[in-house]
Amino acid sequence: MTLNVRGFAAHSADAPLAPHNFVRRDPRDTDVVIDILYCGVCHSDIHQARNEWHQSIYPMVPGHEIIGRVKQVGAKVTGFSVGDTVGVGCMVDSCQHCESCAESLEQYCEEGATMTYNSHDRHDNMMTYGGYSEQIVVSEKFVLRVSEKLDIKSAAPLLCAGITTYSPLKHWKVGKGHKVAIVGLGGLGHMGLKFAKALGADVTLFTRSKGKEQEAYRLGADHVVLSTDAEQMAAVKSHFDFILDTVPNPHDLNPYLDTLKRDGTHILVGLIEPIEPALHSGKLVMGRKTVAGSLIGGIAETQEMLDFCAEHDISCDVEMIDMQDINGAYERMLKSDVKYRFVVDMASLKNAG
Repeated sequence: MTLNVRGFAAHSADAPLAPHNFVRRDPRDTDVVIDILYCGVCHSDIHQARNEWHQSIYPMVPGHEIIGRVKQVGAKVTGFSVGDTVGVGCMVDSCQHCESCAESLEQYCEEGATMTYNSHDRHDNMMTYGGYSEQIVVSEKFVLRVSEKLDIKSAAPLLCAGITTYSPLKHWKVGKGHKVAIVGLGGLGHMGLKFAKALGADVTLFTRSKGKEQEAYRLGADHVVLSTDAEQMAAVKSHFDFILDTVPNPHDLNPYLDTLKRDGTHILVGLIEPIEPALHSGKLVMGRKTVAGSLIGGIAETQEMLDFCAEHDISCDVEMIDMQDINGAYERMLKSDVKYRFVVDMASLKNAG
């Protein structure tokens, strides 16, 4: 039987999120039913809820940084048991047969991955609804094990903010001997600092704001460069092997390209809008430099990231909120008024509306 579930939903681009009852699919033999304990709040939740990417379907239940406990498993599930602590990230399915899926890169599924919310289930065409809710039903292949070593409240944002920064660092084989710069000190940026440091790189934070030095050093930075200071920028010309750019809004990449070494790479993980102002191609051509992009990781890599965090005692810095406070949290996120990720305690749903 289908599951009647309570959550919070956006009903239009300009309406605040509000309590919403909806139906999840009848669990299949390969499904895991999860009671949601915590759900991180991602900047993309705001983009989607407010239709800023022009693809939103309402009503929408956001949330793709999910930590929960297994309530039920299907007859063919072998990897999980009732009571296990588990995670669900940005995807809940993919085609499973294209070249990307065969290489455990489901995020690049050539038929399009099924996203945790605002997507259509590829088997029954039902809408997917996210983690701002009591329960979720997910194929076993897209459920992640969460180590007892991890604090489950601060682990929730690892399912998006964590893997979004870990995946490119691993793909470009960042490690000892590399000089890496992180642009932006938000939900993604602070995780980029922690991962780059744990991987052995010499790490610099680029920031436009004075006064972030001590915070950056606490999070793993070896150096801080004020990107609005011409003298400081000149001092790091042709200095970095990699720049991990976590800023989600259009910004000028050209000054950062000057700080890359020959064959250096500027990796975009936050910006998926047109680049403004335009890139100066001479900066690329004259130094064989690259501007690249990276999405989240596949399921295997996401599991690797969670295990890496458990081994190296890495977690996300979070502020806990009740579900009823989500609209205020959105406004605070837009003002960068959070260090560094909101996490919703889903127990608060019992008292909502």
